[in-house]
Amino acid sequence: MNVEHARTFLAVADTGSFVAAAERLHITQSTVSARIATLEETLGARLFVRNRSGAVLTNSGGRFLKYAGQLVRTMERARQDIGLPKRFRGKVVIGARMGLWDGAMVDWFASLLRDHPDVSFRAEIGFEPELMQGLVEGRIDMGIMFTPQRRPNLSLIPLLTERLVMVTSNRNLAMRPDDYIHVDWGPEFDNQLSASFPEFPGPAVTVNIGWLGLQCLEKNGGCGYFPERLVHGRVAAGSLFVLPDAPVFELPAWVLVRVSTAEQKSAIGRRKSRPLGAASGERREGVARPEFPACSFGDLTGECSRLFVPGFAPVGSFRRSSQGC
Repeated sequence: MNVEHARTFLAVADTGSFVAAAERLHITQSTVSARIATLEETLGARLFVRNRSGAVLTNSGGRFLKYAGQLVRTMERARQDIGLPKRFRGKVVIGARMGLWDGAMVDWFASLLRDHPDVSFRAEIGFEPELMQGLVEGRIDMGIMFTPQRRPNLSLIPLLTERLVMVTSNRNLAMRPDDYIHVDWGPEFDNQLSASFPEFPGPAVTVNIGWLGLQCLEKNGGCGYFPERLVHGRVAAGSLFVLPDAPVFELPAWVLVRVSTAEQKSAIGRRKSRPLGAASGERREGVARPEFPACSFGDLTGECSRLFVPGFAPVGSFRRSSQGC
């Protein structure tokens, strides 16, 4: 199926007119008609009903809308990925949770742009399911998340351990269901929370982004669990308070990098030759400094991943920041 045919179909569907679609695409109306006729023949269904007011989608045309959009978007992504300007030697796509971009990864990403001017980078925000899907499909080269899934073609590397502390807007406020703002930090956090508060009912407010939870807490008051590094400044300024008797939860974050089959076999061989109990990488104060593998899509992501942990060297201080709270 020709992507230009799909693009023409979308133009007709959007404008409701063969004439308007031709003007938008800078082609003749007869070309639009020919492309739609070819599509209808290929699909074996009529896509539009033409009348004096223009062109209206049939039921079959309505169902084809999402596929046409996917086809055009896929081709655009491929063109951007493959057809890079000559000054770039390659492209690396990095996806991570909003909570990890916020404060933890922005400086590191900025250093990548400075240190690798010959590489095109794309940064994305997502949650674990879509990040994992992007890694499996090859749309994402490096993913950073809290609860990854193991896959044969993905190298799983420990990055840092978040300390989630209970903070309140009022020094004298206790943790009550009506005041609790629940941030969806993933199933691992939910399990720890349920184990510590088995009688706790469902929260009145739930958000899936930590930044939004903090905004709600500051504007409406209440309490909630947030990474220590994100609330440290607010606690030091006296706008938020750490609930001293509340349990502190630890939530590990991981880096996932795609690797080739040959590299997996090589890594397995290295692990077999290592003495039992030997560490795969230096670990200090919850921050891993592993030996990153080179990746199947070239040295680019290998270079980025090797820079990753040194760029996060200050993360180790997150575990000590309670002294300032």
